[in-house]
This record gives sequence, structure tokens and C-alpha cells, in this order.
Amino acid sequence: MARYTGPKHKLARREGLNVLDKTSASLTRRLNIPPGVHGRKRKKRLSEYGVQLREKQKAKAIYGVLEKQFKRLIGEVQKKRGETGEMLISLLETRLDSLVYRLGFARTRFQARQFVTHGHVLVNEKKVNIPSYRVKEGDVVSLSQKLQKNPALLELLKEKRDVLPFLKRMGTSGKLLRMPKREDAEVPFNTQLIVEYYSR
Repeated sequence: MARYTGPKHKLARREGLNVLDKTSASLTRRLNIPPGVHGRKRKKRLSEYGVQLREKQKAKAIYGVLEKQFKRLIGEVQKKRGETGEMLISLLETRLDSLVYRLGFARTRFQARQFVTHGHVLVNEKKVNIPSYRVKEGDVVSLSQKLQKNPALLELLKEKRDVLPFLKRMGTSGKLLRMPKREDAEVPFNTQLIVEYYSR
């Protein structure tokens, strides 16, 4: 299945959730109206399967993960001992594109993914251009010299932005101090329903 490349507002309205990581007055007004000509009609009550499916789609939309990748992640956490929902969040949050966003080096995850694919991000001083690359505990994520001179990035770095407790930011680099826990990153989807969806 190809990655969704259509209008981001349409994607957000489909999930009833702002997956853009930034506020927009027009999107906020229409967020509860599904896209399409029948969007204003009353929503049908979802079945148990439908509810689980929507939670899975929300998570995929937020993190920009394809179905095949997501299914692989679920299979991985189901083989491990521990709370599957928390382990899923941990794997999603330690994707390279997600960490670039969480460290405040990009305004959105979409932008963070672009920075990675264009070769502007380094892990332990080595260029990595794979957004799904899994960052390990103790790894240092930094920005290329070229990107550090970007005026838009310089403005962004001046903004005070809280960094989540599992990360440490040092200028234009950041370190993964430990694996994320559920309480570190509040996510607007139910991980248990996602696990149940793939357990059917």
C-alpha cells in the first residue's frame, strides 16, 4: 500500500483528529466533519471492529507508518514479554523521524520525515536517511551543517519547546536517554484496541 500523499486536512478530518501537529483555524472548525459530499450527515455507529480499525488508522496517520510496517511492529511487540501497548508506543516514538520532531527540530512529523529522507539528519555522526530507523538508547541525533544554517530552522530553535523526559536536547543535537514509557507521550489513540485488531 502506497503512502498517503493527498491533502493533510482531508486525512485529519477522516480520523477526526489533528494529525498535522500544528493548529489551523479552518481545520479546527471542520475536524468533526468527515471529508466528502456526505460528510455533514450523522455518522454511523461503529461496530467493535470498526472502532478498533479507526484507532489503528489514527496511529498510522499520526506517525506516518504504512500498513506493512505497522503490522510488523505489532508482530514484534506480541513476541516480547511486557505490556504490548507500551512497547508499541516505545517503538513508534523511537523512530528517527519521530525523535527529530520530538526534539523540536521540525514543526511537524511530515517535515521531520523530509529532513531525514533528504539526508539532513545524523545518528552518532553518521548520515541516516531512513525515517523508520530505530534509534537506540544512548544514540545522539544531530542535524547536518547545511540544515543548521537554514533560517526557518534557526527561528524554530529560538522557540521554547518542552522536550519529553526520555530525551535531552543540546543545541542542534539530542540524545535518547532511555526508552519511552506510555506516560511520557500522551497519544490520542487506544493501543489496546489496536493490539486487539491485529489479534482477530
